[in-house]
Amino acid sequence: MAGLLEGLKVLSMELMEAIPSASVWLADWGADVTKIEPLTGDQFRGTRRIQGASVYLTIDGANVNPRFELINRGKKSIAIDLKQQAGRDVVYKMVKSADIFLTNNEDKALQNLKMTYEDLKKVNPRIIYGFLNAVGRKGPDKDMPGYDRVSAWARAGYQYIIGEEGDTPPTQRGGMMDRAVAAHVVSGVLAALWHREKTGEGQRVDCSLFQSGVWILSGDIQVALVANELPKDNRKRVANPLWSSYRCGDDRWLCLGMLRPDPFWPGFCKAIEKPELTNDERFNSMEARRINNAELIEILDETFASQPIAYWEERCRANNLIWARVQSPTEVTEDPQALANNFFVDLNHPDGKVPMVASPVNFSNNPATIKGPAPEIGQNTEEILLELGYGWEDIAGLKEKVVIL
Repeated sequence: MAGLLEGLKVLSMELMEAIPSASVWLADWGADVTKIEPLTGDQFRGTRRIQGASVYLTIDGANVNPRFELINRGKKSIAIDLKQQAGRDVVYKMVKSADIFLTNNEDKALQNLKMTYEDLKKVNPRIIYGFLNAVGRKGPDKDMPGYDRVSAWARAGYQYIIGEEGDTPPTQRGGMMDRAVAAHVVSGVLAALWHREKTGEGQRVDCSLFQSGVWILSGDIQVALVANELPKDNRKRVANPLWSSYRCGDDRWLCLGMLRPDPFWPGFCKAIEKPELTNDERFNSMEARRINNAELIEILDETFASQPIAYWEERCRANNLIWARVQSPTEVTEDPQALANNFFVDLNHPDGKVPMVASPVNFSNNPATIKGPAPEIGQNTEEILLELGYGWEDIAGLKEKVVIL
């Protein structure tokens, strides 16, 4: 079955995780995605350790970087020196027939390489140009470099608001905000593509790690715009004790998610084997529980600590409560619900099968598929040049001048 975006040509001058995380969705959905790399390759290829842990997988003696595979699978790669005019000319020829151009290179680098939207729209006025930078294209810090950890996680407010008063500000997991921001890039370029289908007009689509981070945290940011800033978390004083987490007897944590707790209160009291609390005036309404929250939390801490998490999971399930076990990533990979919904798929890698996280959007008629592994540096350079009309002598000349690998 054809991919949803079959026939769509995407050029992605990308590095690290943010734009690669966007273009891989397009590849999984059927688009023809070509990764434009410098002769040294995307710097993320060489990342061997993240947060102190090795990210490499050994299959039949070969080293495979599953993090790189995750966000670069199903793409082609052309390795080219864009500092040379001959290299730029190759990309310009590719742009003539492309639909979308994506990049998260710094604006100054794009200007030096003559790869800005203004440069490429001269070649193809219909091009949709998706640009992502750290903090936005205007303002005093517009040229500031940045990764998601600083530009989204720290600057947009997460590191401040998450965690409890007095705790060390929590750090994000590697690339976490990059992959969240990627969804904004994808939706933006596809919306611009739809506009082009109606009008014939191409355009630039601008995103930034900072602004996307603000949107993702917009529930808190919106309140700060018009009222008082929301307080940091304090588990011992949470206003709704049925919207909190509790340590169980085996040192595992159970997360409760009853945002509207009153309808659940009788069943909850039954689940924790304290039916006498159902009509207790201290706790029998949301307002009463808010006023007496510290007292109730103390009771719940003691109660949940009396049994292992499996016991409480069974009780919560039997009483139709809203809850979840706080799981480790390894537990997520074994979660029956994740497995039943095909959250993971096998990548047929030349060195063996590699399990991969699947695209998170499901289409009934054109399901996403992984077309193949991540390409080697410049794996498709000759193929692409031949399609552009270059002859073997031309290709040999470009190699001799070190324009291509």
